[in-house]
Amino acid sequence: MEYRIPNTMNVPTTAQRLRLLNARAFHLLSLPLRGSSKFGSHVPILCHSRRVRVGLSNKMALSLENCDVGVENKLGVVRPATEDCAKEAIQALKAEKVIVVPTDTIYGFACDACSMEAVNRIYKIKGREHTRPLAICVGDVSDIMRFAVTDYLPQGLLDSLLPGPVTVVLRRGESSILEKSLNPGLDSIGVRVPDCNFIRAIARGLGSALALTSANLSGQPSSVCIKDFENLWQHCAFVYDGGVLPSGRAGSTIVDLTRLGKYKIIRPGGAKEETIAILERHSLLEEATAT
Repeated sequence: MEYRIPNTMNVPTTAQRLRLLNARAFHLLSLPLRGSSKFGSHVPILCHSRRVRVGLSNKMALSLENCDVGVENKLGVVRPATEDCAKEAIQALKAEKVIVVPTDTIYGFACDACSMEAVNRIYKIKGREHTRPLAICVGDVSDIMRFAVTDYLPQGLLDSLLPGPVTVVLRRGESSILEKSLNPGLDSIGVRVPDCNFIRAIARGLGSALALTSANLSGQPSSVCIKDFENLWQHCAFVYDGGVLPSGRAGSTIVDLTRLGKYKIIRPGGAKEETIAILERHSLLEEATAT
C-alpha cells in the first residue's frame, strides 16, 4: 500500500498524519502471520501502562503484571517450589545449569553431579576451594546403591535414617556411576535424600544424582530464605522459593559410615541425637577419636 500527498496545497495536519500512521499500523497488524495457527491468524496487540502483551490470556497477562513487581521477578529467576515447576528445573539441570532448591534443612545449590561444567560453576559461585568435596542428592533410598556401596551396612539402617536431615558418607566403590572427576582423590561420597518432595521429584526426573551444597558464599552462614543469598541469584538459572525454612541454619547431620560396624559424627547438624539413637539401635559403635 502506498500513501501519496497529492500536492503542496493539501498538506495534512498533525492530526491527519497521526490518523494516517494509525491506519498503516492497523493494516500491518491485520496481516496473517505465517506458522501462527496455534494462536490464530491474527495477533491482537493491546497496550496498557506502557506494556505490550501479544496474544496473552488474562491469567498470563496478570502473571506479567506480577513480574514487574520486586527484584525477584525483575531478574526472572525466582519460581515457586511446586510440582508444576519440577519439569522446568530438570530441563535446566540437563542443560548443565545451576539451580537453587529448598531442602528439609537449608537452601542449596544443585546441578547434575555428572556434569563437570556445572559442578565447576557451583564452586565458582560459592568461591569454594575444589579440595572441599560436594555431597550428592538422590530421589529415593533405593537409588543410593547406584552411587555408593551399601551392602556392608546393617539391613534397614538407611531406611531408618532417610529421607531426613542426614548426610551419610559411604564408600564410593568401583561400581559407582559417578564421574571420577567429582571429588577426585576421595574414595567416599556424602549422600542425601532430603525429606522434601520437590527436590526428590527433580532427582527422580533427572535420572541421576544432584551435586548439592549450601546456597551461600563459602564461609558465610547458611540460608533459610532466598533473600539470604540474593546477591547470588544472578548466577543461577532458577531459584525455587519454598518460603522460610523452619529447621534453622545448622544443616544436615553428617555421619561417616565408611567403616564396618562403626559410625562417626562429622557435623552435628540439627538431628544429631536422633541420628545417634538410630545408629545405636542398629548396633553401630561410635568410632574412637584419636588423641
